[in-house]
Amino acid sequence: MCGAALCNVWITENGRETMATKSKKVAAKKNDGVVKVALLGFGTVGSSVAKVLAQSKFAGIELTHVYNRSVARKKESAAAKFVPATAKWTENIDDVLKSNVDVVIELMGGLNPTEGWLKKAITSGKHVVTANKQLIAYKGVSLQRLAAQNNVQLVYNAAVAGGVPVIPGMKQGLGGDRMQRISGIVNGTCNYILSRMETGADYATVLKDAQQLGYAEANPSADVDGFDARAKLCILSRIALHADLNPDEVATQTISSVEAVDFMYAKELNCTIRQISRAQLEGTVVHARVAPMLVPMDSPLAWSHGTQNMVVTSGLYGGDVVFSGHGAGGEPTAVAVVSDLLAVAQGAKSVELPVRKRQVTGEFMAPHYLRFVVDDKPGIVSSIAGALAKVGANIDSLLQKPGYPKHKLPFVVTTEPCLTSTIEKAMHAIGKLDCMLEKPMTLQMLVADDTAE
Repeated sequence: MCGAALCNVWITENGRETMATKSKKVAAKKNDGVVKVALLGFGTVGSSVAKVLAQSKFAGIELTHVYNRSVARKKESAAAKFVPATAKWTENIDDVLKSNVDVVIELMGGLNPTEGWLKKAITSGKHVVTANKQLIAYKGVSLQRLAAQNNVQLVYNAAVAGGVPVIPGMKQGLGGDRMQRISGIVNGTCNYILSRMETGADYATVLKDAQQLGYAEANPSADVDGFDARAKLCILSRIALHADLNPDEVATQTISSVEAVDFMYAKELNCTIRQISRAQLEGTVVHARVAPMLVPMDSPLAWSHGTQNMVVTSGLYGGDVVFSGHGAGGEPTAVAVVSDLLAVAQGAKSVELPVRKRQVTGEFMAPHYLRFVVDDKPGIVSSIAGALAKVGANIDSLLQKPGYPKHKLPFVVTTEPCLTSTIEKAMHAIGKLDCMLEKPMTLQMLVADDTAE
């Protein structure tokens, strides 16, 4: 699509330097000598950044500091060979914050104490490059404002989709369009799990494999329960929809309740299942949700497998644009981080886009996939149909695959388009039926012209 670019907006206030003026100063430092860089975090991404810098030998860029906990152990790692011998390894953050480095690259993650560290870096005149999606989702607006006030740059293109240039592509390439909605697969771990399950594997086995491969943490909740993707969706909504959302208000649904049988039924419906992050602006309200959803096989989102990320933007003037590539892993993310660093060093500037605080709701008008596991007896279907009819929802189809015992029978009902809240009311009532052996599962079904209500 396009190369990495800056994601910040500069302002001039009370005689402070403009973005262009400060950018020239950074470039001048490079021309006179070097742009000094400190790396906070030497994990998978941090060590990959050091590798890219060492092997690419970008002129005028020097890694001078590496901060990490248990720094002695990190110095003994194989990746340490990519850190210049002149660089200072430290466990004391003040060694970085009180130094003369020009750019701080933050790859520690989390909100605390990271937010405080970056505030100190910014107020001391240091530019910041970060891949910290939680920090940018929750604190990005205030940190961006602080950076502008201090005439430094805050750049975070690596925070969403790793090495896929989604953020700069939307800001620089699509800034002239009026984005109506975004939808995508922005968590490589969940995409790996669900695309493996599509071939017949069960959830527990695939999750264990993902953990062994380093795709999933020992506690996988941030990924499988949607919190990682939620943060990324909020960042994308800020850029594409100009909407500042509170991540805690965005609805999420775990993928852990999806079973192999759901893929069998999805195939019958010419669909697959993916964790989808979607947001749509309707008036002053943003409809947003992160959840496993049925995706038609002819949708680009169904083509994404393994750890691949994909984001589809829908613009009023430009139509649909697809961003796709490897979103997980140290080296793809390191590419985005180093691209941001080079943009800062060379004084690149960004398109200014307005942002407003917006109310968020998880309500969508969509068809739904409902899966039940029952102790089969007469009248079950009529009871389910009655509960749906009572709230104004209509059945579109009923699927029941043969070969399952009557005392533990899975079957599926799909509905005509209806509101999320309508289905939730019906499923609450259906879940109380005596025949239900498991909590019924609900998945939204994507269609070509998905609209929010």
